[in-house]
Amino acid sequence: MTSTPQPPFAPDAADILNALHEFFPKHITAEIAPAMREPIPGVPTNLELAQEAHPGLTHREVTIPGYQGDEITLSIWEPADGVKSGAGIYYIHGGGMMIGDRFLGALEYTHWADELNAVVVSVEYRLAPEHAYPTQTEDAYAGFVWFAQNAASLGVDASNIVVAGASAGGNLAAAVALIARDRKGPAIKGQLLEYPMLDDTQSTNSQQAYREVGLWSGTSGDSGWASFLGPIAPGGADVPAYAAPTRATDLAGLPPAFIDVGECELFRDEDVDYAARLWAAGVSAELHVTPGIWHAFESFAADHPTSEIIRKRRLGWLRGILAG
Repeated sequence: MTSTPQPPFAPDAADILNALHEFFPKHITAEIAPAMREPIPGVPTNLELAQEAHPGLTHREVTIPGYQGDEITLSIWEPADGVKSGAGIYYIHGGGMMIGDRFLGALEYTHWADELNAVVVSVEYRLAPEHAYPTQTEDAYAGFVWFAQNAASLGVDASNIVVAGASAGGNLAAAVALIARDRKGPAIKGQLLEYPMLDDTQSTNSQQAYREVGLWSGTSGDSGWASFLGPIAPGGADVPAYAAPTRATDLAGLPPAFIDVGECELFRDEDVDYAARLWAAGVSAELHVTPGIWHAFESFAADHPTSEIIRKRRLGWLRGILAG
């Protein structure tokens, strides 16, 4: 399809991106993904940064059965003083289905735990290309079910758990909400979807306009979808809704949603469309499109004023829905 003119990056956002590309690849493919998962010598890990930033939290791990009974790991973050609000947040990391781990995003989700006296559980789902759909989706759902079933022992009200995810994790969070509804699984209080990767066709105007620019390129998207779907052709008629939530024909009965996305990124149009379809199905949804920024901006420009606005909006929504 022919793309229409699109808004440009804000000047400072463009400068930050150019500096990032000095060390961050412009295109992430299945071939380089394994190397990108390795720790960078001399650079603190996301786990270390989160523990340093939030000493009032404890962290521990549990191993549970994932897809087909294979073991996966969950991280559990809890207030160290034992004072809990009864709120739970289940977090699913991003990385295009190919990179990242359960600590990607930890600085933000541990902030949620601190601010809300909540318990956060993050899942180590298995990655593509070594593992294809439905492994990631079913691993993510298995972790959520474990959290809900063990909520009482964690000091959490099982009816007061939000599912949250970023980018590919936003895809998985949306899929977990769909599966929980369809399988009559545990209740989900809300779904927080940060710039979710929802549409395998990659055919919207924003997908075309920002294909060659930004932190996550169209080439990266091609590789992510192909690696994730494995033998299923992206864009084909047989892509299931649990793999690409925009394929879902019925969004009724889903939990309330918070969706945010950058104005200048691939996923903008599919995310706006998903919010509109949730509204049309009678589901409450809060949508934010932040002007002038690229994908995952606040994760790489943490001190930028716009990033602080984004984080405050998410925390405010979480505070409201988990208190209700």
